Amino acid sequence: MSSSETWRGLPIAQQPGWPDPVAFDSVIAELRSLPPLVTPGECDQLKDRLAAVQRGEAVVLQGGDCAETFAGATESTTTTKLTCLLQVAVVLTYAAQVPVIKIGRLAGQFAEPHSQPTETRGDVTLPAYRGDAVNGLELSPDARMPDCRRLLRAYHAGAITLNLCRAFTRGGDASLRQVHAWNMDFVATSPAGRRFERIATEIDRALAFMHACGVDPEQVHTVDFWSSHEALLLDYEAALSRVDPASGGTYDLSAHLLWIGDRTRQLDGAHVEWARHIRNPIGVKLGPQTTPADAVTLSRLLNPAREPGRLMFVTRMGADAIRRVLPPIVEAVSAHGSPVVWVCDPMHNTFVSPSGLRTRCFDDLIDEIDGFFAVHRALGTHPGGLHIEFTGEDVTECVGGEHDLAEGDLHRRYETTCDPRLNRRQCLDLAFTVADLYQSR
Repeated sequence: MSSSETWRGLPIAQQPGWPDPVAFDSVIAELRSLPPLVTPGECDQLKDRLAAVQRGEAVVLQGGDCAETFAGATESTTTTKLTCLLQVAVVLTYAAQVPVIKIGRLAGQFAEPHSQPTETRGDVTLPAYRGDAVNGLELSPDARMPDCRRLLRAYHAGAITLNLCRAFTRGGDASLRQVHAWNMDFVATSPAGRRFERIATEIDRALAFMHACGVDPEQVHTVDFWSSHEALLLDYEAALSRVDPASGGTYDLSAHLLWIGDRTRQLDGAHVEWARHIRNPIGVKLGPQTTPADAVTLSRLLNPAREPGRLMFVTRMGADAIRRVLPPIVEAVSAHGSPVVWVCDPMHNTFVSPSGLRTRCFDDLIDEIDGFFAVHRALGTHPGGLHIEFTGEDVTECVGGEHDLAEGDLHRRYETTCDPRLNRRQCLDLAFTVADLYQSR
């Protein structure tokens, strides 16, 4: 068994029971024969960028859908999400005055962990929906049966999405010269949209000044963009792993960055063991039950060489726990001496509305982000950025924000297949709030 296969046989959580082992073996064999979606060199470049974040010289913005769908692998859906990500990044760059590393929760987020193995509606109980890579959202026995052929569809949908992302970020649509165009439709008339327009006008003036001086930097025409998803289905990830001839190391070439979820980060489990042998940058979600000893052990296991940019801890504590739980974790990791990029995921402040729809309160997200910054300011560590779940569409899934969505509004456009997402107006609201936190350092 090669070093990258040592996870097999270890305890492994959140895996579907594929009913047809012969078909499953055939699908995995086909995945192994398909081209990689990213290159080892790109993964190493992202690692270098994350090392700058760890040193306090840059900021991470990671975001996208809670769970991508095959139907969403379209030009309009992808470019709308990218536009939203770019708008937030411009606001943060303008405020923090440092580069923003833009990482999409895109082109692979087709599998989701679930707190319960089944879902019950009325008198019907069926397997839970685990993302389009596993089964269908429709509540029927056929749709909810895990189907390994969906793994191939996940690969091809990821390839389509990544191709669209590359075309958008390299073909001029992501140029700062297009900054006004990103602010169209329902966003432009919002308070945050008007505030963004003022920034866009100032950027225009700066570009005009640079042009008058004979300077036309390439960076305003293209954008570095990186893909990421949760490494949940390890058979899929292993099938897309390749040995880099140049370095001899193994990379998971399904995405630039892979993360391990809070439900699958068991120290003696398969996911951590798998990640130990992959050369990509690795993220780990740390929930409120994380202990300082857990974080130090994860640092030791996943980054024994203490390589800058290798390890990102994404804290998802909840607004009520972040100020209490995070400080001893940061102190222990800092004392251990392992370089870590600290990122805040405030999206787990969920509750069920009276109508039965799961939602999040915008103020709770801001409260957790404020606590994240306060902890790192007090300890002298760098608040490295954000991990958020959003869509560029005008959905009504999270309450609050400057537009003041109420619980009674949720039914209007509640479209998520998984957890509630911020819409683009709310993303800009959040961006300006975080920008103020960076400016106050």
